[in-house]
Amino acid sequence: MQWFFELDGWLQALIATSFTWILTAAGASLVFIYKNVSQSAFSFMMSSAAGIMLASTFFSLLLPALEYGQSYSYIILTCGFACGGLLIILTDILIGKLHAFSSGKKKQCAVMVIAVTAHNVPEGLAIGVAFGAIVSGGVVEGVAALMLAVGIGIQNFPEGMCVAFPLRANGMSRAKSFFIGQLSGAVEIVAGIFGAVAVSLVTGILPFALSFSAGAMLAVVCSELIPESFKSGKIKATLGVIFGFVLMMALDIAFG
Repeated sequence: MQWFFELDGWLQALIATSFTWILTAAGASLVFIYKNVSQSAFSFMMSSAAGIMLASTFFSLLLPALEYGQSYSYIILTCGFACGGLLIILTDILIGKLHAFSSGKKKQCAVMVIAVTAHNVPEGLAIGVAFGAIVSGGVVEGVAALMLAVGIGIQNFPEGMCVAFPLRANGMSRAKSFFIGQLSGAVEIVAGIFGAVAVSLVTGILPFALSFSAGAMLAVVCSELIPESFKSGKIKATLGVIFGFVLMMALDIAFG
């Protein structure tokens, strides 16, 4: 993997977000095979991704931001984290208002596509910032950035299904359902490259960018992944969260 970490930050982000997009497309591609997917399997994937992303919020984003060691870092981290969380909250409020004015299944599907796509932007940004930080300041360990991408990729797999299957159920062809499903994850590539380039050009924003991404990630986990995963049973979902968190923590400690 040494060749990978010798690349420019934006290239690392491009490869990592391409991986998350591929998993989105893989999830959407199931529309060609199945009519629906087991709720139990869906729940475990979502809860495991939530655990990985929760651990990534600390190990891959907040801890490196703190270790950057600038003056008044506690203020910078607090403001960045709050801004990232507020971005997701405001996005949810706007999407909720769209739901209020939507009528009919087709409009509801359109709102859902917008919601998934909007939440993929901060996820791609978080990946880009993490890989950009490796090149800019070395405050993020390579394995932590990789596991962050893996965690987001895992949760993108069911997200691809969440977009493609309802579209198919509302009469759209399998090909169109797949195309829109995978397209919802493509925005992560753009956001990832932007995040990597931003921290590479302006290293001073690195602590704020990392904490901002952490706040956005935590808000996505709390507002989307955990509620969805717990719908099919508290015990299974809790086990999934613990499994994902322990996996990310163990890998970060072992290889970080």
